[in-house]
Formats: sequence, structure tokens, C-alpha cells
Amino acid sequence: MGTVYEKTVTSPVNIAVIKYWGKRDTNLILPTNSSLSVTLSQDHLQSKTTIRASPDFEKTRLWLNGVEDTAIEKNKRLQNCLSETRRLRKEYEERLRKDKNVDNVIPLSEYNLHICSENNFPTAAGLASSASGFACLAYTLSQIYELPISTTELSKIARQGSGSACRSLFGGFVAWEMGFQDDGSDSQAVQIASQDHWPELEALICVVSDTKKDTSSTEGMQNTVNTSTLLRHRIEHVVPLRMKSMIKAIHERDFQKFAEITMQDSNQFHALCLDTYPPIFYLNDVSRAIIRVITEYNSSNPERKLKAAYTFDAGPNAVIYTTSENVPEIINLIAKYFPGNENTRDYFSDPFQLFVGKTIGEQPLPLGFNDQIIPVFPKGNVKQILHTKVGDGPKVVAGEFDGLLNKQGWPKKLK
Repeated sequence: MGTVYEKTVTSPVNIAVIKYWGKRDTNLILPTNSSLSVTLSQDHLQSKTTIRASPDFEKTRLWLNGVEDTAIEKNKRLQNCLSETRRLRKEYEERLRKDKNVDNVIPLSEYNLHICSENNFPTAAGLASSASGFACLAYTLSQIYELPISTTELSKIARQGSGSACRSLFGGFVAWEMGFQDDGSDSQAVQIASQDHWPELEALICVVSDTKKDTSSTEGMQNTVNTSTLLRHRIEHVVPLRMKSMIKAIHERDFQKFAEITMQDSNQFHALCLDTYPPIFYLNDVSRAIIRVITEYNSSNPERKLKAAYTFDAGPNAVIYTTSENVPEIINLIAKYFPGNENTRDYFSDPFQLFVGKTIGEQPLPLGFNDQIIPVFPKGNVKQILHTKVGDGPKVVAGEFDGLLNKQGWPKKLK
């Protein structure tokens, strides 16, 4: 067997604290407003993609979570990423031949590809799977094609697959600048602060539902653009001020301001969904109950400080940002009111060893907390609690068992 042209990459999930909702150009995926997110650790949530290029492949093929997409030629977003990276690779090959006098340039731009991708978390359930997936695709393509471009330039390509994917190309705290050019040349992601900037900031993900949502983000946001009377006010007056305030809060590690803006923006996003006609309901009773618990937790402490911030993307799953000192209390609160099924390890694995010798959900409640704020929900309404931290961007992995394709270039796992 000759040289194998293959790369495997893992990519993270990002959860926005200033939400992106609405496109001014649906083809180029240009947003109606800027947004800002936190990249989460890949220990719990990641996409993995392996791509192999070969002159022996009859056509380009894609497998997602073990199932082949047999209509990728109709997948415009995928084709945008493929065609743009191929174009850049072709230009690079021509430049090598012309400027560097390299005779044996491998024409990878002409080879078909086998693309295999997996998520280790539910797809299309409101956990930003498309963002991590397309970021992983774009980054893997850039690696196998050896593209001499910056991560910010690459973010413009990932954006055309899934808007929020541009933010998953960076670790830490990331802004997606909406831009103003019609061709999208200035709509890009930039890193606001690195993953090590705020080590005390942590996140808890409460998996309320792992099923596919009824209304996709793409459909939902365009319905909002077409029917919401509140959206224009958000675009013109609210988001620009919040972006400035949030960037300042992150730079200063000001959790009070960070938490306030995060919750306000989540609330307004879901208000926009209700203002859409017909209305969109991404939150459910469990989601709203989690909001009540976090609100009581913040208001009942003696200092009246914000100790936690909830946020919800286009789905019912809660992401709770907090600082490390408050994590055990919040985990205990969630486990008390939303107990898991019998398998405690699947419900909460405790990677940071916070409850050694203790049972979550049975520890004393915080001082002043009103334990009657909501009833205890039946077991299994929160399926998992994931404890994670701020993480890094995409990574190339090259271990013996990391690749998703076998020696012949076919998926190792198929459904």
C-alpha cells in the first residue's frame, strides 16, 4: 500500500452566551447580529472526523455516526466547505509548482474523499452538534490539504457549513463578528480570550432530552426573521451593547456581569422564539424548572450575588455556568430536584471527585434556599449531568486507534 493521505481531528462544542439567531443571507450564512460563546472541554463533548483522500476512490462519500449520507451532492452546506477548501488546495498546488519549482506536488484537490464523522453526544438535540461537526470537517480538510491559512480565515469556510461552527475553531472565549460586507469576507470568528484565561469558570450541562428537536435551528431562525417584531430591536439596540459588556466582563473575569448578561440573553432568545409566528417552543417544563432553581439559588444566598448563570440554546438542555467553588452545591441541587434513574454513574460520573463518600442530591441545601420552590420531578427527567470546563479548539489526533477508517479507507463502524 502506498502513501496514505489521511487526517483525524477532534473538535469541541461551543455554547453561546450572546446568541446567534437569524441570517441576513441564507446562502453564505451571514448572521443578523454578532455573537459570543464559550468553548467547552472535549472530554465530554466532541466531534471526531477522519478524512482520507485517494485516487482509488470512485466518489466522495460521507458517513455520520455510522450511517452513510447517500445524497451529499444535494447537501449545499457540505458542498460549500468541500468546494472552497478544494479551491484553496488547487491554488496551493499551482503555487508550489510555479513559485517553489516543486515537481512532485500531490494533486490532492483532484482526489475523491472518504469522510467519516462521529459525535459522542446527541445530534440535533440542542447541544450544538452541527457547530462542532462542521468545525471538525473544515479543520480536517485544512489539515489534509495543508492549507496555508489562518484559523480566522478558515472560520469563514466553516461558517458556510453551520454558522456557529466558526466559533468552534477556537478554544476559550470566541466572538463571531457579523461583518457588513455582502460577500461575507468580514463575517468571521476571533478569539477574545484563551482557554486558560479564566480557570475558575466551569459549566454543568443538564441533558433534559437527547431526542431530535421538532423545529430545526435553520427553520426556526428564518421563521423568526420573517415574523418577529422584537428581532429588529434586538439586532439594532440590544446585542451591540451586550457584546461590548460581555467582552469587558470576560477580560476582567467579572462573573456578576457575565452571569447577568448570559441569563438575560438566553431569556430574550427564547422570547424571540415565542414572538415568532407560529411560536417555537424549545424549552419544556423541566427547562423552566431548572431556571426557577437557579433563580432561587442566586437570590437566596446572603450576599445576593449571582453564583450561577443558566443558558439554553435551541433545545431544552440547560447549560449552567458557574465558578468552581459553587459547583458541588449546584450539582446537588439539580440531583435533588431532578434525580436520575438507577444507574448513578451514567447520570453523573463525577470526573473531578467532588462527591467521594457522599451521595449527590442528599447533601444539605444552601443556607436560605426555599426547598418548596418546585416539586421533586420523577426520575429520569434530567438524563445526565455533565461537569466540564473551558476547553481548547480542534486537535489533530494520530494514535493507532484514533482514526475512524480502516486500512482500506472504509468506516470501522457501521449501523
